[in-house]
Amino acid sequence: AQEQDEFPILCETCLGENPFVRMAKIPWGQACKICEKPFTCYRWKPGGRARYKKTQLCRSCAKTKNVCQTCVLDLQYGLPVQVRDTALEQHERDGMPVTQVNREYLQEVAEHSLDANDASQSYHKFTRPSLLLQRLQRRAPYYKRNAPHICSFFVKGTCNRGKSCPFRHEMPQTGELANQNIKDRYYGSNDPVAKKMMRLAKERTTPLVPPPDKTIRTLWVGGLDSKTSETDVRQKFMPFGELASVRVIGAKNCAFVTFSTRSSAESAATKLQTGLSINGSRCKLAWGKKQGKRKREESKSSSKAPPGMGAMPPGMGPSPAAVPPPPGVGGSGKKTKTYYPSMDPSNMGARFDTTHQER
Repeated sequence: AQEQDEFPILCETCLGENPFVRMAKIPWGQACKICEKPFTCYRWKPGGRARYKKTQLCRSCAKTKNVCQTCVLDLQYGLPVQVRDTALEQHERDGMPVTQVNREYLQEVAEHSLDANDASQSYHKFTRPSLLLQRLQRRAPYYKRNAPHICSFFVKGTCNRGKSCPFRHEMPQTGELANQNIKDRYYGSNDPVAKKMMRLAKERTTPLVPPPDKTIRTLWVGGLDSKTSETDVRQKFMPFGELASVRVIGAKNCAFVTFSTRSSAESAATKLQTGLSINGSRCKLAWGKKQGKRKREESKSSSKAPPGMGAMPPGMGPSPAAVPPPPGVGGSGKKTKTYYPSMDPSNMGARFDTTHQER
């Protein structure tokens, strides 16, 4: 059975920002880059200054990995397959066979089982949200990926079109991203883009440094859901050691988890600092502070003198501002000269000059 569909499986970036896109449909016009079977090819231009794009994979291969038929990136997160599969659990991965015989068998099974409303694929429904995927996912289309190709004549120094050239006048990129293969991206192996993203994500992750005070055995958990209970928090931290106490503050959506030993608290902080999720909510983790130290910091902030003044004794704040005297009266209570009638309290209203009134 060969596919005859009316619209390809594309991501929002490859489709382009123009809602009125015109596509050219070529039945059985190209062989799939993965299974090497002929499929219906589509060709279109995503935007005015974009290059023409076309589908590279058949629908069966794209549905098997839940990727775009053109850019071969994940449809849900916009990430390479290698990054997505690394962040998923082992039982949530779907392997694609490499040999030709196994590929043909899998394609026949997929063509009979996949349809528009099929929910059997694990890539569409994750058992637990991955914090790495949530942190690296692209939440908006990246239309710069649709830019034209580099002008080969400009690289040689012989392009005479100038600004009217439909290609980019840039030098080609060198380095680890220069050698990209569509099969490596699809199978999730040796993908230079995925390796760079994973390296940057690892460098940006700051380790949770334990406090020098060895008596601190409490961890602060923030970003909890309003429905999270104490039992949910206990089940998340119990595998790391015995818990002394768990206190959930629903008004602030946080909790304080105290371990019986310092080693258990350090083990939980090391393993959960980048992957803590409770009831589907992404949570933050930090070391707690001593109660006495927190109270001293609050007392210092409350007794702090105003700017420009020296230190004040504890319990004494700045003196209230003096009430200014009424207009026309000095600070000693003596009456002073008024400069305007409205400044004199004894004056009843404004004075009018009656010498020029008409008779």
